[in-house]
Amino acid sequence: MHDDDLIHGDLTTSNMLLRPPVEELDLVLIDFGLSFISGLPEDKGVDLYVLEKAFLSTHPNTDTLFEALLKKYSTTSKKSSPVIKKLDEVRLRGRKRSMVG
Repeated sequence: MHDDDLIHGDLTTSNMLLRPPVEELDLVLIDFGLSFISGLPEDKGVDLYVLEKAFLSTHPNTDTLFEALLKKYSTTSKKSSPVIKKLDEVRLRGRKRSMVG
């Protein structure tokens, strides 16, 4: 999706479905109402940040699962390097914002 410059805009586990069979679960993304087209690593990093926050807030103790997801993202996406760097920047901004308010 990100390699084609599609930004979901609300990338959370609530907008994901797993399609059987169990041996080959297929991940399906839904609800593209906030989606847009952008080649900017910033927008892709924010998409991943929103997903990370969704994991942390609604699925406790899934840190390793999100890290595995990022590892897979890095190995399968042709544009992952600048996106992961931006994700790190977005994380820092998010932490600063939560410490101020």
